[in-house]
Amino acid sequence: MLPFRILYGISDGVYLLVYYVIGYRKKVVLSNLKLTFPEKSDEEITGISKKFYHHFADVFIEMIKFFTVSKQEVYKRYKFTNLEFFEELYKDGKSVMLTGPHYANWEWIMSLDAFVKYKGYAAFTKVANPYFNEKIIKSRAKFGTHLIQTSKIIAEIKHNHKNHIQAMYGLLSDQSPQLSKTFYWSEFLGVKVPIHTGAEMLAKRFNMNIVYIETKKIKRGYYETSFSLITNEAQKFPDYELTDIFLEKVEKQIRTQPEYYFWTHKRFKHRDKAPK
Repeated sequence: MLPFRILYGISDGVYLLVYYVIGYRKKVVLSNLKLTFPEKSDEEITGISKKFYHHFADVFIEMIKFFTVSKQEVYKRYKFTNLEFFEELYKDGKSVMLTGPHYANWEWIMSLDAFVKYKGYAAFTKVANPYFNEKIIKSRAKFGTHLIQTSKIIAEIKHNHKNHIQAMYGLLSDQSPQLSKTFYWSEFLGVKVPIHTGAEMLAKRFNMNIVYIETKKIKRGYYETSFSLITNEAQKFPDYELTDIFLEKVEKQIRTQPEYYFWTHKRFKHRDKAPK
């Protein structure tokens, strides 16, 4: 419940602790950066990693602040640049598959539901700790978003589609899927890895528009998010082409300002397991 200026002071301390003392997933971050940017020197890689950990600490603090922050404060700090985009899109009667990466601040995108006509859903994985699981659900739902476990989202989409309910489904599809659930391998940031294809599959199956989220960090604690249409005719594309388009957009965003990507995730852990 502390004001942001004090929380960011705490964040500075968290950064020093996590980076210099604990070294949380430092090997993973450095390995990911070196794999992604082989042309950069060790000094440049270290510079990016430090900026990332500073941002990482900020996002951690912002996620906690989201439990109690007012809607007005979020609206001031997390701006949407082209909300009229959804006014036009809503007229075609279709639902929307909202896709994006774990970049900048992906938690505050939940505030979008206060500005659109669609019924908003976000897929999530249940947290083992009951207290924090309840807190996360409550904080994410304060703007009207319906949180639904990933395993149950297809049934909800079926229900809405059958009853002609226009909905918006948020899926962050840049991380590594389980090998047992992998249908597609592709190049991502120069490395061949397993790819999530659920967003494309669902958009085709239920004839949804696919929209890309692009978030920029303007300054500490302030973000701007814009939206662009990947396609309104998903069923006309060959399999995996839409997934490749999504990956190209994510990669471009990451290479512009790599310090704001979620580098602690073991995105490339299966890179040597690609089937011939």
